[in-house]
Amino acid sequence: MEFVDKVKLYVKAGDGGDGAVAFLREKYRPRGGPAGGDGGKGGDVIFVATKNKHTLYDLKFQKHLKAENGRPGGGKKKKGKDGADLIVEVPVGTVVKDAETGEIIADLTEDGQRAVIAKGGKGGLGNAHFATPTRQAPRFATKGKKGQERWVILELKSIADVGLVGFPNAGKSTLISRLSNAKPEIAPYPFTTRRPNLGVVGFDDFYSYVIADIPGLIEGASQGKGLGHEFLRHIERTKVLAFVLDVSDFAQIPPKEAFEILRRELENYSPDLLKKPAIVVLNKIDAVSDPSVVEELKKYFKEKYGLEVIAISALTGEGLKELKYKLRELIEKNKKEGED
Repeated sequence: MEFVDKVKLYVKAGDGGDGAVAFLREKYRPRGGPAGGDGGKGGDVIFVATKNKHTLYDLKFQKHLKAENGRPGGGKKKKGKDGADLIVEVPVGTVVKDAETGEIIADLTEDGQRAVIAKGGKGGLGNAHFATPTRQAPRFATKGKKGQERWVILELKSIADVGLVGFPNAGKSTLISRLSNAKPEIAPYPFTTRRPNLGVVGFDDFYSYVIADIPGLIEGASQGKGLGHEFLRHIERTKVLAFVLDVSDFAQIPPKEAFEILRRELENYSPDLLKKPAIVVLNKIDAVSDPSVVEELKKYFKEKYGLEVIAISALTGEGLKELKYKLRELIEKNKKEGED
């Protein structure tokens, strides 16, 4: 299934049913009085978050969503049937915005969370409501109210504890496949990852955390270049960032330069991203001919940025256990600071 993380939709709640104009016409009550019933309420358009969906693909081809109208009232004060609500399932992490104003209507971050995106119109009142001692036979009723309608934009932001950030071919896909149960596509060419991959990292004590492989960024991603700009929003919800740098002899971009570019792109997108706890992961140490290079990089990132640095080889598995537990430590530290 194609990964779709942004769609624009027209939503229309149901209109309320009209109130009825009616009079009793019974054999022994020829002048029984007004008996028009109220119209039914229009159905709401309701979005519900579910962990069973991971993309907005289902909504890509449903540009118009409309709930059922309320039915008109009837004689003998019979109320019209309410219109059925339209329930729309979306992935956990979906943000719903008003397309015109940009206002956030709903931020669905938990499984089962519901939000009314468009409210149904109220039903009209039947003529039975308007009878008074001086107006005993009203021949009018009110119309049902129109249901709310609007264009909305849905944006999916993956919810993960750890976000892997790096250039294409930094080895993020291999890393997440070794640390978790995720099975991303892995190939020796740029932009292998065309959607965020989520994986669960488990421990013997039943502790676990979710890790996300964010598609590779490039310089200028925050201005719309490459694929990365489409997925920067997925980094917003992560608790910890792991900068994955290629330190091999064959790296296309030197690690220090790559780190600076990544930081700049994150800052251009949202300065708050750089406030998140972070760690530097020096990957592909199995392809480094001079070990002193790795040690120098560890010292550099530690002294200049005050960041934890772990050297690994996602290919051979070297350093992965240390990384796995260090990420757990950072997540727990972040949770405690958030509670304080």
